[in-house]
Amino acid sequence: MEPAYTVAQIREAEQLAYEGLPEDTLMQRAAFGLATHCARLLRADRGLIAGAKIVVLAGSGNNGGDALWAAAFLARRGASVTAILLASAWHRESAAALVRSGGRVEPVDLGLHGRLINEADVVLDAVLGIGGSGALRSPAAEVAALAAASPATVVAVDLPSGVDADTGAVVDTGAVVVAEETVTFGCLKPGLLVSPGADHAGQITVIDIGLQFGAVGAPALHRVTEHEAALLLPMPGVRDDKYTRGVVGVVAGSEPYPGAGVLCSGSARLGGAGMVRYAGGAPEQVIARWPEVVIASTGPANAGRVQAWVAGPGAGVDAQARTRLVEVLQSDVAVVIDADGLTLVSQDQELRDLVAERRREALITILTPHAGEFARFGFPLAQGSDSDRVGAVRAAAASLGAVVLLKGHETVVAEPNGTAFVNTLSDSALATAGSGDVLSGLLGSMLAAEIARNAGLDFSAAAELAACAALVHGLAGQIASSDGYPVTSESVLAAVPEAISTLRRRRDSDAVGSDAQNAGDTDA
Repeated sequence: MEPAYTVAQIREAEQLAYEGLPEDTLMQRAAFGLATHCARLLRADRGLIAGAKIVVLAGSGNNGGDALWAAAFLARRGASVTAILLASAWHRESAAALVRSGGRVEPVDLGLHGRLINEADVVLDAVLGIGGSGALRSPAAEVAALAAASPATVVAVDLPSGVDADTGAVVDTGAVVVAEETVTFGCLKPGLLVSPGADHAGQITVIDIGLQFGAVGAPALHRVTEHEAALLLPMPGVRDDKYTRGVVGVVAGSEPYPGAGVLCSGSARLGGAGMVRYAGGAPEQVIARWPEVVIASTGPANAGRVQAWVAGPGAGVDAQARTRLVEVLQSDVAVVIDADGLTLVSQDQELRDLVAERRREALITILTPHAGEFARFGFPLAQGSDSDRVGAVRAAAASLGAVVLLKGHETVVAEPNGTAFVNTLSDSALATAGSGDVLSGLLGSMLAAEIARNAGLDFSAAAELAACAALVHGLAGQIASSDGYPVTSESVLAAVPEAISTLRRRRDSDAVGSDAQNAGDTDA
């Protein structure tokens, strides 16, 4: 996992690092990393650094200093650099170093600098950094708009100016930097990983400047990676059978919506569980499509042993659907609730009480709402300066006593004790009817398989697993949409095996590379 820390935690880590270090050491490390990244971009784009045109949007404080020092490094390698001063105070030493290296440092002139920005290869945004808050003010807002409209590659220094580092909030979408690249120092920041901040960050690169976070508390957010997802998708062991691999139960689909049962059961076959039991309202359609699925015609309570249930997709909201959901919630196994199941729980206090009771009994419940369903539970997503998706999901998880997976371009997951995860591997192609049914079935299967392997799972591990399932689902969406193919929920389902195979191959390749590196280190 890749940890993300709050501004307060980063400041604490910086203070610890300053002890025993010469002044400006951290700034020099950050600047060198930023310069190296920009040099790499320039070589890839134009073949060389000499003659490249770079504009620095320099604010006050250390963020501006980071960029000015980096610009001085690049100027010494032949780049033409102009730093536009957008604050009454600036980092004097780095500005002087830039001038000594052949660069220019000038107060803002929108007419003159508009032309420079439009001709630039790279624009460095160093207006605010993580210490700033709120929207850009004039003239920085106008200069940011000029950069966004230019053909230059906009590189945010540590954080796009106008984005809140802790929450990703954007006060004014007309007064914020839109970057194609963000070079961030020391660690990820939560605001880079969740919307709307993530929409302004582009490709993120973390530069190690030697900060240690062991003494600053738990990360504010964890981004799951392909490696973690692959570890949850092992090949069956030589002594495994269908029961030892885990059994997942599915209560999805109904007479009006049989397709949800087909999609959910179809993906439940693929996430590692050795058997799928189906206790929903569309058995004929499911068995016709997936003959290996075991039909439980007497309902969830009498379906036989499972390690996890998935309930809700297309199941309806009538009395029969509620009865099935109650049976699922009264079981002593993990439960994933989606779609119609969420509607029922959000409207019915008795069902909410069942979820809360499960929490007291340490039984895992995972709720998988989209934004509209999330609001029905009483947790609408704020906008503008109050936007805080991670905080909202944490609050919902604590209140409901469940793991909450909030769907979106980035999937945010939190468990009742506050540990939060995010998956940023996604594709807008997943915004198609039935895609969520595929995710819930896949999640239930991965959950059942992991519980069977480990004889249980705690809430934090369940939340991480949910975020990893979203990653697999996101990769399937990317595969389904490759080469411009139109995407349906069936094509996402069809791409899940390739997504899993891809992750397994990458995991095995990484393991071989690590072994080879270790062997080389030993020989040396």
